[in-house]
Amino acid sequence: MCGRVVSTSTPQQIAGFFGASFEGDPLPANYNVAPTTDVYAVVDEHGGEPAVRAFHWGLVPVWAKDMKIGSSMINARAETLADKPSFKGLLRKRRCIIPIDGFYEWQAPVAAALSARGKPVKQPLFIHRADGHLLAVAGLWTVWRDTAGPESGPWLHSCTIITTAANDTIAPVHDRMPAILPATAWHEWLDPNIDDPNQLSQLLRPAPNDILAMHRVSTAVNSVRNKGAELIAEVDPDGTNAGGLPVADSLF
Repeated sequence: MCGRVVSTSTPQQIAGFFGASFEGDPLPANYNVAPTTDVYAVVDEHGGEPAVRAFHWGLVPVWAKDMKIGSSMINARAETLADKPSFKGLLRKRRCIIPIDGFYEWQAPVAAALSARGKPVKQPLFIHRADGHLLAVAGLWTVWRDTAGPESGPWLHSCTIITTAANDTIAPVHDRMPAILPATAWHEWLDPNIDDPNQLSQLLRPAPNDILAMHRVSTAVNSVRNKGAELIAEVDPDGTNAGGLPVADSLF
């Protein structure tokens, strides 16, 4: 799964990268975005110019009784999108690109590193594009309004990140990874006039092995209260990280 991401690019930078527009108030830069936090997504509702908008991360289907379900729908598996009732309609009509600067995964240490409580210490890793560009992650979006509230109540725009099988780079860390779209697939994925699930599913493949790079980071990222740039700084594999916990001896 993909459960923690980095989002620090400004909406203007994202709009320029994707050839999109942006209106509204910017989100704060966040090096430790957790589910149920707002993230940017690029959408094209009417087949015109794509737009950058803020979405609640954690899909809340239109039929949901409350928002709580969103915390369990932060990811959607590419292999089953066309079959799941919550996703198959959105795959046809409400697709988005979620631009992120990177994401975190946690790997069980090769050595028997233990915390003060005697539990195994997992090593957090920051994963990003090797060329430093934004990751264009495939997603789905929808809108929801609380039926228990007034009919004039606000609509919640929410999204989910699509995951696929890990490539050879990510496989030693996790068996899943975000579905990263190449630039050649952006228009096709966003185009609301394309609604063939088989055609769209072909775009959701593991990224090439040389696209991503990763390095060890502090266990300070484990706490969602920490959001600063220091979280993506590489830590010394032979020393102790900023969180005060031992670092695994080897990753691969």
